[in-house]
Amino acid sequence: MFPITILHVLLLIEIILHCSYGQRDKKFFRKDYKYLEDTESFYKIHTISKSWQDARKTCKLEGASLFYPVDEAESNSVIKMWTSEQAFEQVFIGISSLLVKGAFITIDGVSISDIYHKWSKGEPNNANGNEDCVVMRRNNGAFNDYNCAAKQRFICKKTLASLEWNSACNMPDTGYTYSETFGRCYKFHLTPKNWTEAYATCNAEQSFLAIIESQAEADYFVKLTQEAPKDLVRGNYLRGAVLLGFHNVDEEGWISIKGTALEDVGYSKWGNQQPDGGDSEKCGSMFYNGKLNDLGCHHKCFFICECDNLIDVTFDERFATL
Repeated sequence: MFPITILHVLLLIEIILHCSYGQRDKKFFRKDYKYLEDTESFYKIHTISKSWQDARKTCKLEGASLFYPVDEAESNSVIKMWTSEQAFEQVFIGISSLLVKGAFITIDGVSISDIYHKWSKGEPNNANGNEDCVVMRRNNGAFNDYNCAAKQRFICKKTLASLEWNSACNMPDTGYTYSETFGRCYKFHLTPKNWTEAYATCNAEQSFLAIIESQAEADYFVKLTQEAPKDLVRGNYLRGAVLLGFHNVDEEGWISIKGTALEDVGYSKWGNQQPDGGDSEKCGSMFYNGKLNDLGCHHKCFFICECDNLIDVTFDERFATL
C-alpha cells in the first residue's frame, strides 16, 4: 500500500489532469462554439459587427482568439461552416499591420508569409492610407486590407490542444474558484473596468456580475477582496470599491441584474449615507468592507463575476451605452 502522502500526491495529479483535459475527449469548449473535426478547433461566428480591436477583445474575453486561417484546408473548412450558417460576405480576421505599416502579422506575431495568405487582386492597397487590418471573403477565401475602425462581423477560434477545463465550476475558465458554502463559482477581476465593461466581461465568461444575497456571501466577498493582490495594480481607477450586479439605470429603484428589487435579493446593507449620488450614480458596488455603495457607471474598479451555470447570460443591451 502506498504511504498516505503518495496517495495524496497521486490524487492531486489526477485532479489537475482532469481539470486541464477533462473536456478534450468530449470535444466541448462552450455551448456557443462549434467544433470542426478536421481542424481540431472550436469556432464562433459573431454576427454583431465590431471594430477589429473590439473583435479581438471579444474573442479574448471568451477565452478564444480572433480567427485567421493557418492553411488553405482550414480556410475551406471554416468557409463551409460559415456558408451553412450565415449569408454575409466578409469577416475580420486576426491579421494586421498595426505594429509596422505594411508588415502584416497575425495576432500571434507570425508573419503572413508563413501562413495562408490569398490576397484579392490588387490587394493590399492601403486605400485612403488607413487600411491596417484584414478581412476575408466568404466566396473565395481571399483577403483584403481594411480600415480597423470600421465595423465587421468576425469569427473567434479555440484550438482543442489549448483547451483547459475547470471541473469544479464546469467551465473552461480556470480563474474561477468554487465555494462549497454557496455552491457557486467566483472570480475577482484585477483589471479595473467601468460597470458596463465589467458586465460585458462577466457575460463573455458565461457568468454574471456578482450579486450579494446574504450576509455570509457579503463576508465571502470581503474575504475575496482582502486576499486579492490589489495593491500591485497601478493606474487610474477608483480604489475602495468593487463593482457588483445591481443598478438603478431605469431610475425605478435599485434592482439586481436579474430584475429583483434590491431589498428582496437578501442583502441590502448600504454604507454610511449611501446611496448618495442621485442621478449621477446609477451603478452598484460594495466598499471593501462589504457595505453597498452607488457610483457613476463610468468609474473603473475591480469587480467580481459569479457563475452558477443556471443563469441565462444573454447580454442586456440597456447596459451597452452607460
